[in-house]
Amino acid sequence: MAVPKRRKSKAKRDSRRATHKISAKAYNECEKCGASKEAHRVCTSCGWYKDRYVLPVVEVEA
Repeated sequence: MAVPKRRKSKAKRDSRRATHKISAKAYNECEKCGASKEAHRVCTSCGWYKDRYVLPVVEVEA
C-alpha cells in the first residue's frame, strides 16, 4: 500500500479540497407544458417525465 514520504503542506491540502465546488441547479424546459423544471426530475406543473405521466397533478382552487 502506498504511503506518502512527506507531509503535504496546508496550501496543497486546501487547494485539493477547493475543487469540489457546488454549481447552481440546471433548469430545462418541460417537453409537455413548457414550464421550467430541474434536469432528470418530474415536472411539478404537469407531472410528466420520460414520455409518460408519473405524478397525478392536483389543481388547487383559490
